[in-house]
This record gives sequence, C-alpha cells and structure tokens, in this order.
Amino acid sequence: MRRVKLPLGTVVLDPAGPALTEDDRRRLLHPAAGGVILFAHNFENPEQLLALTEEITALRDPGLPICVDHEGGRVQRFVLGFTAIPPMRRLGVLWDRDRETAQRAARAVGTVISAELGAHGVDFSFTPVLDLDYGASAVIGHRAFHYDPNAAGALAAQLIEGLAGGGMAAVGKHFPGHGFAAADSHVAVPTDQRPVKDIFRKDLVPYRAAIKAGLAAVMPAHVIYSQADPEPAGYSRYWLQDVLRGQLGFDGLIFSDDLSMEGASTAGGIPERAKAALAAGCDLVLLCQNPEGQEKLLDSLASTSVSFPERIEKMRRRGGRDFRKSVAYREALDALRQVP
Repeated sequence: MRRVKLPLGTVVLDPAGPALTEDDRRRLLHPAAGGVILFAHNFENPEQLLALTEEITALRDPGLPICVDHEGGRVQRFVLGFTAIPPMRRLGVLWDRDRETAQRAARAVGTVISAELGAHGVDFSFTPVLDLDYGASAVIGHRAFHYDPNAAGALAAQLIEGLAGGGMAAVGKHFPGHGFAAADSHVAVPTDQRPVKDIFRKDLVPYRAAIKAGLAAVMPAHVIYSQADPEPAGYSRYWLQDVLRGQLGFDGLIFSDDLSMEGASTAGGIPERAKAALAAGCDLVLLCQNPEGQEKLLDSLASTSVSFPERIEKMRRRGGRDFRKSVAYREALDALRQVP
C-alpha cells in the first residue's frame, strides 16, 4: 500500500484494538489526525505491537508519531516481553538513601524505556511525571518521584537524559503540578487553591530542571489553579503562554491531556474542548477510547494543521532497534536491580 502524502493535523487518537480496523484507518487518514496513542487494549505481545506500529507508520507520509503512557508502576501499558519499570516513587526512596545510585537508576529507566519502546516502533512515552508527592492525590501518588522539588527535578533530568541516549524525547506532566489537588481529573474537575507563589516556589522547580535537561514536550493538567486563572491549566493562556513559554522559556511541543476526562469538561463538548486547548497554546489534542467523539473532533478540526511541525519532528524516535546487544541497555538493567 502506498503511503498517503498528507500534512499532520492536531488530533492524537487511539485505535480500537490490537489490529487496525477499516474505521481506524479512515480516522488515521483524516487530515486532522496528527498522532497515535496506544493503550493496553492495543497490545497482545511484542510481535503484534511491532506489526501494528509498522502498519500505522505505513499509512501516511509523514508518518503519524506513535506514543504511549509507559511510566512504570501501575502506568505501564505493555507488560509481556517488556521490563517491569518500578514506580518513580521508589527512585525517590532510593534518593533518600543514596543519591548517586538513585540518579543512576533514573537514567537507567530512561535507557530501558527508550530501547524497548523504540524497538517496537513507538516514538515516545508520556514520561516523566513531574508532579510532587504531597500525599494528597491518589491518582498521582507513587507515580511522582518525591515531595522534594529538587529531588524530583534531579531524578527527572536523569531519566530525560537516559531517554535521549536511546534517541527518545521526553514529555513532562502534568503542568504546573497535579500533586496537591486531591480530586482525580479523570472523574472530577480538581481545584488547587494555593497562592501562585507557592506553585512557583515548589511545583515549577522540576520543570526548570527538566527543561534544562532537554525536555521536548509538556502536558498540562486538567486542574484549576483558582488563584491564577478560572480555567484549567490546559485551557489557560496564563499557564501555557505567560508561564511555560514566557517565564520558563519552553519552546517544545504542548499536548493537551485526554479531552474525554471530566477535568476537561469545563469547556463544553469535545470540539469546544479542543478549540479551547488549541487557543490557549496546545499544539496537539488527545482524545482517547471514544471513537464517536473522535469522529466529531476530526471533522471539527479538518482545516486545522500543526503550526510548528518541527516540534513534532523532534518527538520521532531516532536510532536502531537491536537494543538487546547494547552495552548501555544491559548496564541499565543492572542499575534497575538496585531499586528497592
């Protein structure tokens, strides 16, 4: 099948299952499609995953970037045939005991993720989580490295450098920080009522370290920071333009979080949510596990193309696929064995 020459759009969506259906192909060939995110329902085994990503890549020119939430712990979509990545909080525990070993383990996480995902045709993972572990958010919990922003920043920077060593870009989330808000944005609209100066003093510290380490993309939180803006961060020009782009100097890609989440509901229906996110400064919008909503979203953005395609190109994985022969990969596996 000849690849269809088609510019990338602004919508990231997921296929319905482990193999593409005709409806999947039609949606992925829509002018508004700009990327593919995979979940556990798209995975059976490594061989099937590689066949799926190869088919997705062959559909269009340029190919749709392929991504996944593969953080470790309870958020690891691919299990069979993949190394079990520990929750990031365990790296924080190790940090309290031995900082050098913890940083080596964080870099190893990045090395292993980039090697194993890249070998199966996946361009990048939505990692690292840069939220702080305040003990308030169950949905974040041990996904966060630490409650200390300097520890979180140092560990995240090492993970980012480990990813980069394997040719993979990093995505920091959930800007400016979901760790303090107790509600789960999948099912509620969380509000963080802290003074803005507290968020700057603590929650933005890991972002500064991550950006310095080469962070390529950011995903904002579906959280309202009421002392700064009545809109959730993903719909807020204040957070995305004034703070992230302006004060932090970030020039990479901005993804919305999944627009099907309840935290995104403040803007109205799915098309309205996407337009609000794009207007605030998001480059790409995600809509997951919602085929009917994806149809409406794609049609509503049919004439919208990516404003900065070079930001997307930086997200494509670089390097070979024969990772098991890599000395760096084997050393990374040894380093992960040091994580308690």
